[in-house]
Amino acid sequence: MSVDIEFLKSIPYFSGLDIAELEAIRQLVFERTAQRDEFILDEGEPGEVLYFVVSGAVKEFKTSAEGKEQILRIIRPGESFNDVPVFDGGPNVASATAIGPVVLYGISKTDIGIILNHHPRVAANVAKVLAERVRHLASLVEDLSFRNVIGRVAKLLLEYAENRTETERPRLTQQEMAAMVGTAREMVGRSIRVLEEKGAIRVDRHRIVLTDKEALRETAGELL
Repeated sequence: MSVDIEFLKSIPYFSGLDIAELEAIRQLVFERTAQRDEFILDEGEPGEVLYFVVSGAVKEFKTSAEGKEQILRIIRPGESFNDVPVFDGGPNVASATAIGPVVLYGISKTDIGIILNHHPRVAANVAKVLAERVRHLASLVEDLSFRNVIGRVAKLLLEYAENRTETERPRLTQQEMAAMVGTAREMVGRSIRVLEEKGAIRVDRHRIVLTDKEALRETAGELL
């Protein structure tokens, strides 16, 4: 399947480029698919490819020596991952697996260098993308350090509901939610019950429906 130039245009890395530039970049892009739970990247391995999610979703995570998983973020269509090792030459900083079937576009580390040399605007776009990534990680540290578990779950539910269509919201298991908010699955289940008792959400056939976003926002704002 040929690489969709209109999709490339929507990727923040390539914002503001003209058709000729996008066409040149398209020649360096390859497509890859993966199925649910398939590993795309292994933490610690050489970082050779920058990926963009075309469809589906990917989870990026770190695993402790004891096997505990901390999800750093869920990557959705148009977003990139494995940026850091491609640019600094180090190993992959996290692992990545597919959440359901995914289609990816990839660009090798060598070809990224070619793109940056020939299209200076991309370098400015990269700086913005990486700055947003730092903000996200700072927010994650704040949540894990200062927000109680129920507040973290409430914030997660809000983030998944706002400005996302149904297809852009991958269905997460309670275990995956726990790995995102830094707690045990049982604590997520308990938090969901508390939020349901407050009237902030409703659980309908294993699907969480937000019934009072203001109550969720108040809960998400509560600190330790």
